[in-house]
Amino acid sequence: MAKRDSFSARLNRGEVVYDFIGNRRIWYGISVLITITAIAALAVRGLNMGIEFQGGAVFTTPKTEVSVSQAQDYAEEASGHDAIVQKLGGGELRIQVGGVDTAKSDQIREDLAKDLNIPESRIAAELVGPSWGEQIATKAWTGLGVFMILVVIYLAIAFEWRMAVAALVALIHDLTITVGIYSLVGFEVTVGTVIGLLTILGYSLYDTVVVFDSLKEQTKGITKQTRHTYSDLANISINSTLIRSINTTVVALLPVAGLLFIGGGVLGAGMLNDISLSLFVGLAAGAYSSIFIATPLVADLKEREPAMKALKKRVLARRAAAAAKGESVDADPSDESDDSVEDAVPAAVVGQRGRRGRSSDGRR
Repeated sequence: MAKRDSFSARLNRGEVVYDFIGNRRIWYGISVLITITAIAALAVRGLNMGIEFQGGAVFTTPKTEVSVSQAQDYAEEASGHDAIVQKLGGGELRIQVGGVDTAKSDQIREDLAKDLNIPESRIAAELVGPSWGEQIATKAWTGLGVFMILVVIYLAIAFEWRMAVAALVALIHDLTITVGIYSLVGFEVTVGTVIGLLTILGYSLYDTVVVFDSLKEQTKGITKQTRHTYSDLANISINSTLIRSINTTVVALLPVAGLLFIGGGVLGAGMLNDISLSLFVGLAAGAYSSIFIATPLVADLKEREPAMKALKKRVLARRAAAAAKGESVDADPSDESDDSVEDAVPAAVVGQRGRRGRSSDGRR
């Protein structure tokens, strides 16, 4: 227990350092592999669209002892279509059959009443037209597009365009992974799924902005010093906010997991299950992208600037000179211009960077 407390304390103080920026190609490769897999799954398997999008009928029975598998057999036999059956918290059954019209729906209801030994009048039937689902999908795409545009504009004004681009890439990354998992596993896409997908964008953006805000503060006056490259400070920013990102993600995932496994699994809450499932997958992807994708991408874009290239040359030259003399970079008191950036950098991180004598990408 003491070791765990010690590790947590050191992590909170920024003394546990991982070179996120230097190892960014590994994380880029993992993300590209996941993204390709998600796109391939969408192309081959597609999405299991719910009845709200493809149209059909929903039947709700009173409490019954009939099992889900048995009810599914009855529904498929009566309709001639695949059926989805859920047992609700009170023992009721929710039976969805896609691709049926009003006349067919009435016949299915009658057959189900006989098979389940339930009075027909006690089986509630609801017919859903595909046009309603199309309207929902259109509005969702419109909302998503407006959200993305506003995010880019805000981040470009509050920070800079490179951070706006990186945040946009991270959001698209999160959506692609979430949708890809739905396709791979065959989860049903419902209106609740769409709501969940739109909701995770805010969570993902929050984590990203926290790191960006730290990076903005760390890099004030960066060209006036020769201790750290932009990538160094980007890596320090991630490490300094890492414990906050972990805590935020865990705290967010716990209630969502409760909704998913208890509300959906135990109580059989259909819409609640759909929303929580997309939230759970999206939150995990958002935490990953804010740390491993967004900030490293900003560092890559920023290091292309002439000023940052010149700074990197000066930093590497100073480190090489210090290494030749067998000195630590941090031991040189002559560079008084380092104070503005140095004040924002945790001492343990500075000491480690100086001892390593390397830039954030691992090259001398």
